[in-house]
Amino acid sequence: MFSLTVRRHFMIAHSLPREAFGPAQGLHGATFVAEVTFRRRALNEDAIVLDIGAAGTIIEEVLADLNYKNLDEHPDFGGKLTTTEALAEYIANKVANRIKDSDDGRELAGLDVTLRENPDAWASYSLDITA
Repeated sequence: MFSLTVRRHFMIAHSLPREAFGPAQGLHGATFVAEVTFRRRALNEDAIVLDIGAAGTIIEEVLADLNYKNLDEHPDFGGKLTTTEALAEYIANKVANRIKDSDDGRELAGLDVTLRENPDAWASYSLDITA
């Protein structure tokens, strides 16, 4: 299996209104480094998984809808907890939907999204996108 990882960062505000989240129950900001790994069983005719520039553009488009937003007010998250894990799943599904109809996207086996909150803590979500 081959893979290509491209990363970008984004900033959000949100609250996690459950006792389990302690001080994060209140509105606070977070800066994430989003690493998106595209997986493919065989390289394409250009001997790559995916064009790095195209991958970066897709990620930027998905993150633009989150960057500098208060997720408590975002229409996609009404009544949902925006934990790091939940955001990783959300981003993976959005990236997969944007890429699935491209030539390279149809050949991808899956993708992984890792969101790093700081150098010592991160969460990931893996998505199998094979037919």
